[in-house]
Amino acid sequence: MILVDEVRRKQLLDHLADHLVCSKRTSGGSTANAITATAQFGGKTFYTCKVGDDDNGRFYLHDLCTAGVDCQIDQRHNEGITGTCLVMITPDAERTLNTFLGVNTTLSEHDIVPQAITASDYVYFEAYMVMSPSSRAAAVRIREIAEQNGIKTAASLSDSGVVSDFRDDLREMFGKHMDLLFCNRAEALTWAQTNNLEIAIDSLKKFSRTFVITLGAEGALVYDGTQLHTIAPYRVQAVDTSGAGDMFAGAFLFAITQGKDFPTAGKFASFAAAAVVSDYGPRLSATKQQQILVQWKSIEQNL
Repeated sequence: MILVDEVRRKQLLDHLADHLVCSKRTSGGSTANAITATAQFGGKTFYTCKVGDDDNGRFYLHDLCTAGVDCQIDQRHNEGITGTCLVMITPDAERTLNTFLGVNTTLSEHDIVPQAITASDYVYFEAYMVMSPSSRAAAVRIREIAEQNGIKTAASLSDSGVVSDFRDDLREMFGKHMDLLFCNRAEALTWAQTNNLEIAIDSLKKFSRTFVITLGAEGALVYDGTQLHTIAPYRVQAVDTSGAGDMFAGAFLFAITQGKDFPTAGKFASFAAAAVVSDYGPRLSATKQQQILVQWKSIEQNL
């Protein structure tokens, strides 16, 4: 993931105008993708962000409402423009992200809705919030409110570059421990400053009560606080890996808040993530997710 400013964003858009094979506009954002997935499976969710009072902002909020995500209706702001991410996908299904954060860099403690936090089973935020001082302060306050009210904390490490560049700030933002941490192999290794996955696992056990390490085509590892479970992958032809980790997190959060144990939640999340990489874009439609849920219930009976 590469951060770009507004000038570079326009340069990229101008260049791509004559070189695109195909394109698709969709709402995104790591946490938003995960929360949308949870909502479209049937979970109750609330999301806080900032968007500009522009076409992209209206498109974004409409997507949240359509997905059933509760959010602040006054999130549009005249003083900035909506952040965007240009995702360029190569034939091997890998992607390059050029992210312009826009007005969302001004997300602050004033945008927090405490009653939404205290009504939750989990609060979930992303490591990307560490890059803006005001967003970082908001994340710290969200965590503090959750901890003071016995609400579990969950987060994604988001990007190995962010983990490497903001290590100390991340530890401050996350606090002494997390209840649930999501990461991929590269992020886990970077967090533990090692090339050995076993060492990274031991490091994560000391920091987070439970965690998930996604391993791409190799599946995932799920630690439930007592035992480490290996989650087998569901084999598909991947065309776009954008949002795979987010779908895994959203499906996993949905499953555990519905009373499923960690191994079952991991298998369901793996099944859902396989579906999202089979199509372009970081999200699936609500109809497609409900189809996945029906298919999964049939699979679950035979586990």
